[in-house]
Amino acid sequence: MTTFLRLLADKDKEANLMASTTALRAGESDARVFQVEPGSFRAVPGAPFAYWVTQVFLQAFSEYSPIQSEQRAAAIGASTKDDGRFLRLNWEIDRDYGFYPSFAKGGHYSPFYADISLIIRWKRDGREAKTFVSDYRKSRGWSPHWKAELHNPHYYFRPGLTWPRRTNGLSFRVMPKGCIFADKGPAVFIDEDQPEALLALSAVVNSQAFGFLVSVQLARTELAQSFEVGLIQQTPVPNLGSDEQAKLSSFARRAWSLRRSLDTVEETSHAFVLPATLRTRIGDYNPHTIEMELVQIQSEIDAIVFDLYGFSEDDRATMQNGTVAGGEDEAKEDNDQSDDDSDDENGAAAIDDLAGLLSWAVGVVFSRFDWRLATAEREVPEDPEPFDPLPAKSPGMLPDSAEPFHAHSGILVDDEGHPHDLPNLLEEVLQRVDAPVQVDTRRWLQREFFPFHLQRYSKSRRKAPIYWPLSTLSGAYTLWLYYPDLTSQTLFTAVNDFIEPKLQQVRGDLDSLRGKGNARSKQEEKQLEVAADLSQELADLRDALLAIAPKYSPNHDDGVQITAAPLWQLFRHKPWQKVLNDTWEKLEQGDYDWAHLAMNYWPERVLRKCQQDRSLAIAHDVENTFWHEVEVPVMRGKKPTGETKLEWQPKALTDDELDALIQAKIKEKRA
Repeated sequence: MTTFLRLLADKDKEANLMASTTALRAGESDARVFQVEPGSFRAVPGAPFAYWVTQVFLQAFSEYSPIQSEQRAAAIGASTKDDGRFLRLNWEIDRDYGFYPSFAKGGHYSPFYADISLIIRWKRDGREAKTFVSDYRKSRGWSPHWKAELHNPHYYFRPGLTWPRRTNGLSFRVMPKGCIFADKGPAVFIDEDQPEALLALSAVVNSQAFGFLVSVQLARTELAQSFEVGLIQQTPVPNLGSDEQAKLSSFARRAWSLRRSLDTVEETSHAFVLPATLRTRIGDYNPHTIEMELVQIQSEIDAIVFDLYGFSEDDRATMQNGTVAGGEDEAKEDNDQSDDDSDDENGAAAIDDLAGLLSWAVGVVFSRFDWRLATAEREVPEDPEPFDPLPAKSPGMLPDSAEPFHAHSGILVDDEGHPHDLPNLLEEVLQRVDAPVQVDTRRWLQREFFPFHLQRYSKSRRKAPIYWPLSTLSGAYTLWLYYPDLTSQTLFTAVNDFIEPKLQQVRGDLDSLRGKGNARSKQEEKQLEVAADLSQELADLRDALLAIAPKYSPNHDDGVQITAAPLWQLFRHKPWQKVLNDTWEKLEQGDYDWAHLAMNYWPERVLRKCQQDRSLAIAHDVENTFWHEVEVPVMRGKKPTGETKLEWQPKALTDDELDALIQAKIKEKRA
């Protein structure tokens, strides 16, 4: 037997060490002293020094089969090696455009349910991504096979459970059909993909008992760690009878539904229905009550899983006293806040709810969201099943066949009296749904909306605002462009239908005021000065847009940030302007030559690169122009095997032939 002293959690380690050693010498019991046979550690994979663990926990590793077994598998997923190139947020792309499956890439602590906001460019079965990672590996002297980075493709698109590999607390959540999963968001699968069996498994792996067995392997008592696939693969799962599976599946389904209901007020979520201030109009919605029920469900699951593992009441007490479940410590801190802090939080929540309501109303005006859900003119769609593929549109979005609140060309304006005046239309939405607010909506749109919108539509290190304010230098006149409706004609439309008429009106007012000569009043003198400044600013805005418009052919495949980059000088929000300016400079330098926008502005440079980089050629659909498959010998080491294979190689072109081919492709693309 070996003696271990446990002092990790003690604040006064010196005093407690003295007390424990004194008790040990005296033969007295002490909670910090453990007598353990070191050979017992071999029962746990890796033989960690989990000396505080009783024998029953160690036996679980030999008594039950691990996650990785004949019926189950845990697997690491894809690493693109260039997320900026291949990943997008789901609202950046029209899901009918090409093939963009959802991409599970970890996230925050959230058991049972978490929305998947990312999608991955996967046209032609990921041909571009596969070529890119193959070349990436080859350039580093590694095996060039793409499966070494885009791991386990045979599991792609199957339903399963995914978890964040690195987060404060282990949490498994449903991964619907149709997803690709990441190296940072590994996944668990079962034979035949049975939904009820997957839900029951989600209850087990989100239980306190399973989490404790994971922590035992780490030789730690807390779950704030890197939860690698190998660690999860070797963690044991108890045997489930049909009754236990049915109960656990039912609890997990309810937990998934409750957590999803909390997401129905998040407008970027696939579950979004209405903003928080309107949500109760379509059924009960009380976050506090929901959280309390989730706590009760977790307790029920823990009790069942404790029994399945055969853990006694003493074992459970040891577990509960020795572990900190992920996320629970944070919740405890929240509950310990003072009354003053709670008041501050409530006030902040009220402000956020107001901003959420106004943001939703902006979305209604732009034909994004459906106001009829708030007036009961449209019924809320039924909830999906947990493993159903994620929808192209959330329930709260306007169906394709529905009449929009306001017909527009993807452009609105901050111009009082104009039929497409965004502040006035926003007020009309609030009146339509009987949701008056005590706020100057025009001022809010001018000063507060875009920073709020930018923050809300930024996730996973991507910034992707979809409502773009392009303003004159002083901000006296603003065009609001709707990113999903952008076309190559949008900037011309903005000039012809909005700026030019406004400029003519202002110049007419200016001529009228100037015509009064010395008869102008002091007020009219101020009006003259304002009109003169606005006239010049409008002319500058017009000229700036007309300078950009001829080459501006937006392609949503590029994503928001690159698509907005040529317009960087016309955004007045300084942090966003800086992001776009940096993006534009990188575009100029050739860092993003995979983008369609780069082809529009620098076609010769991009096409010349396509002749050397096959993944770029695939991105721009010129693979067969510059590359061909060649029969080459199969080598074993440095010796040929006598067999041959097809290999993609750049075509052998003279400089003149390459120049002629590039010019022909430029002409073809501009036709």
